Amino acid sequence: MRVLYIASGIRVPGAFGGAIHTSEVAHGLAALGVEMHIVVRPPAGVRQLPWRLCSAVDAQGVTWHTLDLPKAASLLSYPLIARLVRRLRPDAVMERYYNLAGAGVLAAWRAKLPALLEVNALIVDPPQVRKRRIDDLLARALPGGVQRGGPLRRWAAWQCRHSARIVTPLHTTVPPEVERARIVELPWGANVAAFQPQPTTAAAPTWVFLGSFRHWHGVTDFVRAANLLIEQGVAGRFLLIGDGPERAEAERLAAAHPERFSWAGAVPHADVPPLLAQATVGVAPFNPARHPALLAAGFFWSPLKIYEYMAAGLPVVTANIPPLDSVIRPQQEGALFAPGNIADLAQAMRAVAESPQRAAMGQRARTRVEARYSWAAHCRELLHLLEQMTEAAHG
Repeated sequence: MRVLYIASGIRVPGAFGGAIHTSEVAHGLAALGVEMHIVVRPPAGVRQLPWRLCSAVDAQGVTWHTLDLPKAASLLSYPLIARLVRRLRPDAVMERYYNLAGAGVLAAWRAKLPALLEVNALIVDPPQVRKRRIDDLLARALPGGVQRGGPLRRWAAWQCRHSARIVTPLHTTVPPEVERARIVELPWGANVAAFQPQPTTAAAPTWVFLGSFRHWHGVTDFVRAANLLIEQGVAGRFLLIGDGPERAEAERLAAAHPERFSWAGAVPHADVPPLLAQATVGVAPFNPARHPALLAAGFFWSPLKIYEYMAAGLPVVTANIPPLDSVIRPQQEGALFAPGNIADLAQAMRAVAESPQRAAMGQRARTRVEARYSWAAHCRELLHLLEQMTEAAHG
């Protein structure tokens, strides 16, 4: 099977979730025997002529086609994508959804090929988001008015209608008028071969926060909870891996106890496993109240950091919200806390670190991610869907 995967807004390689997801899906499907062609943006700092596809094959046999267009201009790549479809003649086209993308789904429809739409965020933004307000204003000038939505919503609905399958972590990301039968809920995962549990000999625990330093990821909540533990006389240190707009505030909050905090910064993804090997407990203090889309649709974000903690054999502390409460089960793989409650977060962090079952929790977390939340499992399900799509198209 030959598959063309359009992720034209993503720079690969990269250390953020989208780049990791794109790369893992490409290599995971290739490992299952699929001939993979991927369209992405070139890595940060690499420049190439606009409107030109540059192609290279990596060591795993995946062909990467780079196109240096801004994410907001992704749809303008349609002539190049259509030409690539005609040249490659893939069995199916996959596309990562963005508001202003869709060239892959359009090219697949015109070539009468099945398309799989990958949705990782809410398609229709809640009313308080500026992009939604602009789209609603534009709707008034279109036939059908607000009922059918503005140009962004109409274009998103068109892509959904013309995709054989829609893959998303949570079905509420997709407009309710789309048939539920075509939506497949599929979580992200971890590379269980890259992350291996390591024995810890340190006398005091190390709590780790990994990921984007954005307000709803809870990095400042992590530091506030750490300060509470320090004030309670709890021994240990706090490791932060990543960067983002909340970095300065997090450092300010930690300034009273600089010797207890380590800041790794943004690191290449290959450097994350040895850093997690230094940790005792993984912390994912998400706070959906700070993110309008998560409040509107539920927690649709598939938490890469949690799966990688689990793959590293760490017990996990995370927010007591669905579906996180079914990934991490209290007293089995870690503990849950009330999101936004700093005292509850600190108590959960301390309870897991001091539990005599801490090592067993980490072992169960590793077993659970191997069985249910690995990239290999994700890609096996994707291949099954792609095979169903192509069989239906030929039938």
